[in-house]
Amino acid sequence: MSFQLMVDGGVDLPQGFADKFNVKTIPLNIHFSDGVYKAGVDLTTEQFYEKLGDTDDLAKTSAPSPNDFYEAFKSVDPNTPILLLSLSKNISATYQNAVIGRDMLLEEDADRQIEIVNTTSASCGMALLLNEVIKLKMKQFEFQDIVNQTRQNAERTVTLFSLRTVENLIKGGRLDRFRGAIAKTLNIKLLMRASEEGEIEVTEKIRGEKKALRRLVDQIGEYTKSLEGKTIVMSQSRCESKAKQIMDQIRDRYHQDEEYIVEMGPLIANYAGEGGLVISFLRDDQ
Repeated sequence: MSFQLMVDGGVDLPQGFADKFNVKTIPLNIHFSDGVYKAGVDLTTEQFYEKLGDTDDLAKTSAPSPNDFYEAFKSVDPNTPILLLSLSKNISATYQNAVIGRDMLLEEDADRQIEIVNTTSASCGMALLLNEVIKLKMKQFEFQDIVNQTRQNAERTVTLFSLRTVENLIKGGRLDRFRGAIAKTLNIKLLMRASEEGEIEVTEKIRGEKKALRRLVDQIGEYTKSLEGKTIVMSQSRCESKAKQIMDQIRDRYHQDEEYIVEMGPLIANYAGEGGLVISFLRDDQ
């Protein structure tokens, strides 16, 4: 069965991926002092970094409105099922607004088939799940089977973060200035992950970026013995060369079948800052 794939702007996709697989994106809003922009529509990632460099404050982000989702759903042929992969509901109102937008349309047309999956992730974690959906779709799995498998995959998705700087976390109020000053003085690097509930939590504090990146690669082994037959997706914030080096190390050690390195979008880059890395993969079945 044919169906329409959708994602919200919390995802970071490989270049050309959305066009190739007919994936519709409902963008997030980025708020600067001179106005509100829709990420990827009237604000490129490069423009985002330029504007971020011109201010001492972080940009603010907001979810698409329920009406944004309603209009996106309504634009799809009524006979075509829709599968939307949503940013973790514990870090954004995006999922809730998507559900409201769907319900608005169902009040008009109760026969519409719209499934919304809370990915409990963001950035490359969402890209990983989307890629898994596409593989199932190409194998001609039934729509509801794909939805069910995607919900299971969301529970197995591991998303790990490595931050080169804590500056943006301090600006955004995610780390108080006293602890942030100590971290900067001692060259402390943060390793983080998306929890099972989809919240971002600090897992380790390590002195020195080289040690932190080695530990990031080590952490993969705590969730899977091997990536053979699996896909890993990495998003990078203006550090493509470093990302490629880390991906080489991961490949040598875990032997992934498929890999993508994507540019980090405004949502995560706003806090990760330049030099940040995020990796996502499916853990072994428990």
